[in-house]
Amino acid sequence: MNRYETVFILTPVLSDEQMKETVAKFKKLLTDNGAEIVNEEAWGLKKMAYAIQKKSTGFYCLLEFKAEPTIIKTLETGYRRDEKVIRYITVKLDKYAAQYAEKRVNKFKKEEA
Repeated sequence: MNRYETVFILTPVLSDEQMKETVAKFKKLLTDNGAEIVNEEAWGLKKMAYAIQKKSTGFYCLLEFKAEPTIIKTLETGYRRDEKVIRYITVKLDKYAAQYAEKRVNKFKKEEA
């Protein structure tokens, strides 16, 4: 199993509930196909560097997961079919990136406590 990180931007016209439903939909898509979700972060509504589809802001979401390489095509097809998704990127984490991601998550959890 490889470790992946995907960030997607949702359209800013969604309500908070609609945004959470969309994130849950993609999490379910991953888990239904045998992926294990390691970390989930909702970065909230952020200003984008440039306008996409005449929108200057968007809801940013990050999902970190372990999965087989075949699931990526399924996930990205789901992104393309969903009109709420403005942009997305999925990257495979090498061992150094995975270590950094774990440190970042652990630091974040300590700050919350």
